[in-house]
Amino acid sequence: MTIAFDSLWNFNAITSAKKMERMKIGRTHRIAFEIPNIKRSAAQFLNAAALAVCVGVSALSFSQSTSMASHQTDAAPLASVVKPYIDRHELAGAVILAANRNRVIDREAIGYADIANQRIMQPDNVFWIASMSKAITASAVLMLVDEGKLSLDDPVEKYLSEFKGQKVAVIPEGVPASSGPEASAKESAPIQLEAAAHPITVREILSHTAGLSFSSKREPGALDLLPLKSAVESYAAEPLSSQPGQSYSYSNEGFNTAGRIVEVVSGMPFETFLQKRLFDPLGMKDTTFWPSSNQLNRVAKSYQSGASGEDLREVPVSQLTYPLDDRQHRFPIPAGGLFSSADDVARFCQMMANNGTFHGKRYLSEESVRLITTKETPSVIAKPYGFGWNIGDGYFEHSGAYKTDMKVDRKRGLVIVFLVQRSGDWSTEDRQRLMDSLEQAVISNFGDRISVH
Repeated sequence: MTIAFDSLWNFNAITSAKKMERMKIGRTHRIAFEIPNIKRSAAQFLNAAALAVCVGVSALSFSQSTSMASHQTDAAPLASVVKPYIDRHELAGAVILAANRNRVIDREAIGYADIANQRIMQPDNVFWIASMSKAITASAVLMLVDEGKLSLDDPVEKYLSEFKGQKVAVIPEGVPASSGPEASAKESAPIQLEAAAHPITVREILSHTAGLSFSSKREPGALDLLPLKSAVESYAAEPLSSQPGQSYSYSNEGFNTAGRIVEVVSGMPFETFLQKRLFDPLGMKDTTFWPSSNQLNRVAKSYQSGASGEDLREVPVSQLTYPLDDRQHRFPIPAGGLFSSADDVARFCQMMANNGTFHGKRYLSEESVRLITTKETPSVIAKPYGFGWNIGDGYFEHSGAYKTDMKVDRKRGLVIVFLVQRSGDWSTEDRQRLMDSLEQAVISNFGDRISVH
């Protein structure tokens, strides 16, 4: 059985045979979750509604009888797109949110946040959003650009002297290079060094074209064990993997360096800058590097799947250290350390969709939003990347390591947020196909609530 709560006006119960009974219970979130192989009587059905209240859904009084509701047969539209992935044991559960420029259109949750403890996924569950953090870091940098405190074409060494005199690693002809995101020329032997054609710039570190590697040799497997200052110093101590501006190489080092520049220019820790300038004003109350005890209770477990149909296996986030609320031994990762919720991510995306404003307050200039969301990689580089965002035809988006994603449709002003905690291989094509399907489901079911301008 699937149970769904509509964020606007309905309560849905959909049997495994796809039959549904809908009850009107006032304004509440929509939740969809699987209860396999159970047939419920009318009394049990009402108990399910009571159970939903217990797991955190605010349900008001019923205003429509079961007999009147039984004629409805449609499922929660966004959850139904994700359901096949859960049926195939590729995902444990997810939260999906759709918003226009000004308000949330729909939010749905499906599956489990914790399979072992049968903890149902809730719309306010918290997720490690990983590299989606890069878009937030880029916005922090551009806020300082707007204030005239730095320029995109400034050399990084202007703010971080350790980057002066950088060299580039050159692999002699005939020597194969390493491959993969963690690999770099600096890990291939033998190598030769040559002078960088120019000092790397702020513009280049924000577009993955500086020649910085994914991570340094000094960084352990977990990426949150070095203070930001120490981590960035380790990047400067190693040669670049390519000449600045000549190639695209996805780089955590670059965005961590950008975060360190924010610290130096603003005179405050990176996490403090984000809290004061973005999270608090935007109302992003669940976005943090260190989940609180309350947030930890809402953090969705991460899972890995094998072949199709195999049971999901719970796994820790390998890039992070535990406990997650340890502020003494865990440090901010501007490139990918943030936790957040669907509503928080949506608020940030709405600000971007509104050309830098949210609820009447300006955070970024229109010019900065244009720069952030325009292809910055040179014409000789095929990869369309801006500053912290992948750039597509009429949209910009960014995903995270555990398959989270956020997308802003420029033309419609439509925001799609997909949060999940899925470790291991899952092809980019599958993720993009899912995001496209979710967008089409939003347009089909809520098209009248999307403002086009």
